Amino acid sequence: MLEKITQRIESFISEIGNPRIKALSSRITSGKMLRSKLVLAICPNHPDVVDLCAIIEMIQSASLLHDDVIDESYIRRGNPSVNAVFGNKNSIMLGDVFYSKAFFELTKMDNRIAKSISNAVVELSRGEIDDVFMGEEFNTDKGKYFEMLQDKTASLISASAESAAILANLNHQKYKAYGSNLGVAFQIIDDLLDVTQESMTLGKPSMNDFKEGKTTLPYIYLYEALPKDEKKILISYFKQDKPEIRTWLKERFEKYHIISLVQSEAKRYANLAISSIKDENNKTLEEIVQNMINREF
Repeated sequence: MLEKITQRIESFISEIGNPRIKALSSRITSGKMLRSKLVLAICPNHPDVVDLCAIIEMIQSASLLHDDVIDESYIRRGNPSVNAVFGNKNSIMLGDVFYSKAFFELTKMDNRIAKSISNAVVELSRGEIDDVFMGEEFNTDKGKYFEMLQDKTASLISASAESAAILANLNHQKYKAYGSNLGVAFQIIDDLLDVTQESMTLGKPSMNDFKEGKTTLPYIYLYEALPKDEKKILISYFKQDKPEIRTWLKERFEKYHIISLVQSEAKRYANLAISSIKDENNKTLEEIVQNMINREF
């Protein structure tokens, strides 16, 4: 079914009728397609489900195309990013094309689905802006971190689950809550892997978030645990990328048990996700949560 979704995206792009756009889009590599897997687990047989998944994946791809420009990232899933190969202008414009085509196709869906996903894109964009401004200095506020995370990552995952439930005539509020909590857990694990995994596994430089100005949960917890003099050192290292700094950080992550603290927080949200649908008897969704918590990349 995931292959059918990819083919539908290619069909949507072909309908635009521009060979340059088709060439640019061919350089995008597929990810885990988490959002589509959620939709298929909730509503596998509806005739509109492939179109819904394709729309959601195009929106996700658009956000990543813009992300790579904002973050000056030149590697995406182990391959050169579109902006690395074709430049920032083409990456931004391709993202705009993906957004525009996705919204055009979204107008053909149930109005409740269109509202859910379009609102999620507003929240996603709000989260992107907050992320940029938060990167100007070391952020010690967990509340701001979780607010940004809810917007930037969880919103589209939540809307995906809610939209699938609407298609399937299920209690969409339960699935919306499931997607929201899963999205938070997913991003916490993503932030954790950035500090625990090697570059080869991640498909991008390890400990890259800190260098890019992202104060993720591991660093916030570390700041809270450090004595006053070392708090100042941590802040002074912000956005730097030196072997001795990475060593200093890793030693203190271990000393103050930061990894286990972050894992516990991710598991708390994962449990909330499962609890949201406890009466729905959907083992696949429960397995998605468990696999996400235990993933290594």
